Amino acid sequence: MSRRLLDKARRRLAAESGDRANPWGGRLAVALVYPNTYHHAMSNLGFLTVYHLLNRRDDVLCERFFLPDPEDLKEHRNTGYPLFSLESGRFLAEFDLIAFSLSFENDYLHLPMIFELGRLPWRADARDERLPLLLAGGVCAFLNPEPLADVMDLFAVGEAEPILPSLLETLQANTGKRAELLIRLAQQPGLYVPSLYEATYDESGQFSGPRPLADIPARVERQYLSDLNQSPSLSFVLTPETEFGEMFLSEISRGCSRGCRFCAAGYIYLPSRERSFETLREQIDTGLCHRARVGLVGAAVSDHPDAPALQRHILERGGEVSVSSLRLDALRQQEIEDLVASGHKTVAIAPEAGSQRMRDLINKGIDREQILEAAHRLAEAGMINLKLYFLIGLPGETDEDIEAIIALSDEIRLIWREAGRLRGRL
Repeated sequence: MSRRLLDKARRRLAAESGDRANPWGGRLAVALVYPNTYHHAMSNLGFLTVYHLLNRRDDVLCERFFLPDPEDLKEHRNTGYPLFSLESGRFLAEFDLIAFSLSFENDYLHLPMIFELGRLPWRADARDERLPLLLAGGVCAFLNPEPLADVMDLFAVGEAEPILPSLLETLQANTGKRAELLIRLAQQPGLYVPSLYEATYDESGQFSGPRPLADIPARVERQYLSDLNQSPSLSFVLTPETEFGEMFLSEISRGCSRGCRFCAAGYIYLPSRERSFETLREQIDTGLCHRARVGLVGAAVSDHPDAPALQRHILERGGEVSVSSLRLDALRQQEIEDLVASGHKTVAIAPEAGSQRMRDLINKGIDREQILEAAHRLAEAGMINLKLYFLIGLPGETDEDIEAIIALSDEIRLIWREAGRLRGRL
């Protein structure tokens, strides 16, 4: 046993406020794994929302697992102590289901370490009835599950809210063998069981689609929550030990209707949906009881029709505003002023490409004049720092397109200098 590791987990748990895991005894036990450190995981709204959805049920308990911090990883290796849950210190094999929350492809690289510390065989066909089923959910799981098709038993293809109820009911009703359970799970909307499909190819050797090996759908349809007002996604657990620890986060919209060709979120979260002002106002008022700063989260916060009213409401309640993204052609003057009033020192805009040819090619839908106008308005309003997002290596890119990035950046630098805001950070 590693006393130091367990003591650190207890301190972290004691510092949290908000949702708690249900107690053990007579409940379906779910291990929710985020393949990165606690610091990264606890600002992830998808991870926190699944934790909330599971523990609000009386018949389920959910506990969290994380990639150990670097110093804790050394302790695990030196002592041989397995990966354990934050809440009760139990091990992965003690749960009925192990659910991985995969938001970023880079976190795939952490999975082998988690499997090693959790004492789990890597391949699905090497795990027997004694071990829990492994499920992967999150953006990566329904963007492309195939890189982990030999590893996971099943994938949640879509959003958690509509998928979890039937998944949990099927698991709780199970009385048979694993093979029978997997077939029943594959019959549920939004659940993909790779072992029950076989790849087929045409005469030329081209992939022609999957062939079901059981009485299951030939195509797994992505599931999504049609009305976001029915289920919140916010900081259900608050802790100072995370990237946005000083902030209460609230998702105001999901998806984006812009159709930028490089952005997966604009497609896998279709249709674009928004929460109503009334719903968000109630969530924000609750958040302001716990944190002075509210972070509004969405793929394009500025596109929400009530974004200015939400920011004004936060300021009128004595709070401060932070936003996850700004669409430069949708910036309203009041929004800019509210961000400055909230103490924002840095804001990011995304021209994505330097030349109009490349912006048109990726369907960005903005021109040079709009970019410069946004930079001018931000500088004039008193914003201190400006970040510019550009994509390098786009299909069809030429040296002239690269040079256009430099030229556009120089133009924006000049605007910033003339406004008296250039401080050596552009």
